[in-house]
Amino acid sequence: MIVLIDTETSNLRSVINAFNRIGLTLKVSSNAEEVESAAAIILPGVGAFERGMAGLNKFGLVDVIRKRVGHEGVPLIGICLGMQLMAEVSHEHGSCEGLGLIKGEVRPLVPTEPGYPVPNMGWCDTLVNRPSVLFPDVAKSASFYFVHGYHLDCADNNDVAATISYGGQTVTAAIERDNIFGAQFHPEKSQDDGLNLLSGLAFRLREKTS
Repeated sequence: MIVLIDTETSNLRSVINAFNRIGLTLKVSSNAEEVESAAAIILPGVGAFERGMAGLNKFGLVDVIRKRVGHEGVPLIGICLGMQLMAEVSHEHGSCEGLGLIKGEVRPLVPTEPGYPVPNMGWCDTLVNRPSVLFPDVAKSASFYFVHGYHLDCADNNDVAATISYGGQTVTAAIERDNIFGAQFHPEKSQDDGLNLLSGLAFRLREKTS
């Protein structure tokens, strides 16, 4: 069972539809027992970091996710805010502790060049850091749809799978480490490039859940 966590911080329909298109059926749940038994976990989200963590705490999911992902190796896919929630801490509207699955901090976008508004809303080309499940072909360019005013600043650059350049600032676009995957962008809204990325993840999840 692949569980899509509902923390009441995002519209899940587009995520469900995208995974259905690549042949994966998701169980939408905020129930800790169902997450406890999940073979893989998808964590979406939009909006403020603190609200996202509040939703996880409300349903008793913080320790469950840390145990299942951090200690038992269950695959986790974080989308947009869901990726940021993997960090140790966020500095959005003060300081807020995250899941601590990825060493790093969530910081505001600070473009150093004119003409780059915050939040970043629109299509951006990615620069792939290394071969990975998310980006097996480092030479292949891809463009994804972003909506964010904060970004995950990873302490270990090896966790960064891809970046974008935004107003002179290098921004983490995707992370990957062992069983942990994250996208700052919205693959479910990124047309063919987004579906291709999800298809690669689906192959990995089928291996883990079969």
